Amino acid sequence: MFGVDMHNARDTGAARVEDPWYDALASGRGEPDDTDSAARPARPPAAREVYTEVHGSAAFQEVRRRYRRFVFPAAAAFLLWYLAYVVAATAAPGLMARPVVGTLNVAMVAGLGQFATTFLLTWAYARHARLRRDRVALELRWVTQEMMRGRGR
Repeated sequence: MFGVDMHNARDTGAARVEDPWYDALASGRGEPDDTDSAARPARPPAAREVYTEVHGSAAFQEVRRRYRRFVFPAAAAFLLWYLAYVVAATAAPGLMARPVVGTLNVAMVAGLGQFATTFLLTWAYARHARLRRDRVALELRWVTQEMMRGRGR
């Protein structure tokens, strides 16, 4: 097709998928076995046990607390701002029609303010996550992966 010889992996029987996001060591496959052949390696704990333990950990609770301390007030403030805009547009059409500059009226300024607030809130959320949660969450993820391999307890 289009002058290119297409190769079908099914024809050869050997399909190899290169996934840059797949970490063979994190999945527990491909790790060298450093025990002798007579001793069987300890079986890693079940996922449910690990995630139950992580869920109850102080680090996980801290990540959740930091998340909630930002998201709930920000969502409430944005919802109130949006509802104020809708109520003002419905209940006070004279106020909303009042010109600000030229043909630009209060309703248009408030509507553009909604867009600006959305972008500002997105930036603030990303910044908060980067500065206050990402490092702790990444460390927690690492501990969880170690526990899934049976090494972290």
